[in-house]
Amino acid sequence: MEIKKEFGIIGLGRMGGNLASRALKKGMRVVGFCRKGASKVLIDAGIAEVRRIQDFSTTLNPPRAILIYIPAGPAVDSTLGELSLYLQPEDVIVDGGNSYWGDSIRRYQKLIGKGIHFVDVGTSGGVEGAIHGACFMAGGDSEGIARVEPILKELAIENGHIYAGPPGTGHFTKLVHNGIEFGMLQAIGEGIALLERYPHHKLNILEILRCWRNGSVIRSWLVELMEAAYETEVELKNIPPYVEDTGEVNWLVEDAIRMEIPIPVIAQSIMQLFVSRDDKKDWARAIAVMRHQFGGHPYGPSDVIKKERKEGRVGGFYEGSGSISTETGPRTSAGS
Repeated sequence: MEIKKEFGIIGLGRMGGNLASRALKKGMRVVGFCRKGASKVLIDAGIAEVRRIQDFSTTLNPPRAILIYIPAGPAVDSTLGELSLYLQPEDVIVDGGNSYWGDSIRRYQKLIGKGIHFVDVGTSGGVEGAIHGACFMAGGDSEGIARVEPILKELAIENGHIYAGPPGTGHFTKLVHNGIEFGMLQAIGEGIALLERYPHHKLNILEILRCWRNGSVIRSWLVELMEAAYETEVELKNIPPYVEDTGEVNWLVEDAIRMEIPIPVIAQSIMQLFVSRDDKKDWARAIAVMRHQFGGHPYGPSDVIKKERKEGRVGGFYEGSGSISTETGPRTSAGS
């Protein structure tokens, strides 16, 4: 087998393992380490497994390139510290996880003092991207980038790779990407809620989503994923209304405050995640207490208040019964 390129990889889970599998299919040599051991699938595919981190130094040709796909935080520092003991000047370590960009700058400065290059690479596309071609945003010095860029291009989807700039920019770019993603998720989720509750007809949401992903302004992979969920006849009522996340976008909100850059949509999307997790809802109880104190508003649901809420506005929202005529007259504005 022709060996086009080679690299090491630490972390053989959903992202690291699938990227390794993609590389092996492309004829690349991959040396892998995972504390739980490599899967039989990867071993059968030809990965060269090492049992100790120090073994990378003897199984890879210098200048070595080693990718890390493990959770962000102290584990990255621990792995970098151990790995750097066995590497040589001009070797390159790539952090492909969702680390904070400030940590990446600090890690680069520490490693370059030993002559080891550090490249921060934001990786997008999820598990599907790891299998079929990921999207990479890389930050680092020119020497480190030159060593790993050919590898990233092999693993990326076409046009799915960018050298963002100096150390830290890869993970910063990915962090902004994640913030945009959260805003889009929130908007799509709210749109689905509106479609589900249209009062006069049960809408065919699957077909609406299929239409939207073909030529509409909001066509996107997220809309495709929503369509795929409806295609499998997902019942939203059966999905737990608790939205979990790993917290990276919180960092972006904090950065935006320090930078004095308003990001209200992204910030609100984070707040909505917190709402989904709040089973105590003390904030709602506090509001109910205050409304009761100043206006005598009842505690809990009230049929009287519900009737008032629905009948308080004359005109506007259509509350008629039966079919709605399509003879609505001329439109006064064009849609987007």
